[in-house]
Amino acid sequence: MHPAAPADFLERARHVQSQLPPGGLFADQEWRISPSPFPLAASFVRELESLGRILLQFYRAVNLLHRQSHATRQPRWIAELLDQGKPEALLQWQSEDAFKRELPRVIRPDILLTEEGFAITELDSVPGGIGLTAWLNKTYSEGGDRVIGGTDGMLHGFEGIFGNAATVNLVVSSESASYRPEMEWLAGQLTPGKFQVRDEHFQGFQPGNAVYRFFELFDLANIPAAEAIFEGARSGDLTVTPPPRPIFEEKLLLALLWNRNLREFWRQQLGDGFLKRLLACIPYTWVIDPAPLPPHAAYPELNLTNWQQLKGLSQRERDLILKVSGYSEKAWGARGVYLGSDLSQADWSTAVDEAINAFPRSPYILQRYHKPRAVDAAWVDIEKAELMPMKGRVRLCPYYFVHGEGDAARTHLGGVLATICPADKKIIHGMRDAILAPCSIAAES
Repeated sequence: MHPAAPADFLERARHVQSQLPPGGLFADQEWRISPSPFPLAASFVRELESLGRILLQFYRAVNLLHRQSHATRQPRWIAELLDQGKPEALLQWQSEDAFKRELPRVIRPDILLTEEGFAITELDSVPGGIGLTAWLNKTYSEGGDRVIGGTDGMLHGFEGIFGNAATVNLVVSSESASYRPEMEWLAGQLTPGKFQVRDEHFQGFQPGNAVYRFFELFDLANIPAAEAIFEGARSGDLTVTPPPRPIFEEKLLLALLWNRNLREFWRQQLGDGFLKRLLACIPYTWVIDPAPLPPHAAYPELNLTNWQQLKGLSQRERDLILKVSGYSEKAWGARGVYLGSDLSQADWSTAVDEAINAFPRSPYILQRYHKPRAVDAAWVDIEKAELMPMKGRVRLCPYYFVHGEGDAARTHLGGVLATICPADKKIIHGMRDAILAPCSIAAES
């Protein structure tokens, strides 16, 4: 539950509003201002702090699984599934010696708070919101709140992923242009002159530079700078993160975690404890692969024998989410996401057909829908000088920054962003009606 807002709620909200950069933090986007951070129980925060290590180990295991599949030490279908629909040039970059052991250095899960606990619905290796969350942490800390990560945990976390690089180029594509203001604010808060925001046409990279790739790999054809970045990294002149590894932009990794054929692999690479924790909080996930099953076989837990039968499920049976796995302009934000219980039979059937037909180029996944629990929140209508209570549902986005190399790499939790949407919204994402707030540790009762 959200605590009662402080008595000086209007003053605090005005302080938050007054700290916004002149150009804002997102292009053409607003949100509702909370007078205080969103509180999380201390036990849950400890769980979030330990989760970063588990997710980093999961990424290490994914990388090994993909490489061993290519080497036929694991079944070939794994690499074929992860690589399908990608252009040959991108697959070549992925397999280069300079990249094949590289992992993303920012890991951001999307976490829904549910009646049963929490659910990790996806992992993002090219996340927006880093600058926003850093700004929220700094702004609320200056107002006297003790936020997770502290005043500058996000700033130190982000800066630390680039090691000793003298200059860091933050390359933001036109596709990601709405996030450019937050990256410009972020660059201005870090070591003076070290961080520079560039567009997709920039070519002035110098040996020893680092590059932060703030563009999705599906958009490579529109990124003239990409060739220079990847060539520079291959030669050793540049470092780049996240690496050009499309496997880490696929949501179907969560389906592989649930695949019984791979259970022993995951147990060996994650250990029983890490594996149990992931299976407990990741919803059951399937890949929408239209390849026919034997007539006596069925998809586990669904008891369907082909994906066309999804269309015949009743609305009550459709507590399921369809979403594109990756390598698509629909694979971020709330685009390409369909909640079965929220759609008419006709619209659900259309979404199912879209998912089946997209398999060769952009596979879809199906995921059990874990409904977020309702929470009591509040935001400030500054013009009316009123505190507005709101029943909401919450998505948490913790930001883990990976510092160090190889087996010595460790994750650091920089901060946690809470997106609180009105309770009647089924899919939670940033919107004008949402509250965006940093998270804090709830006071002990």
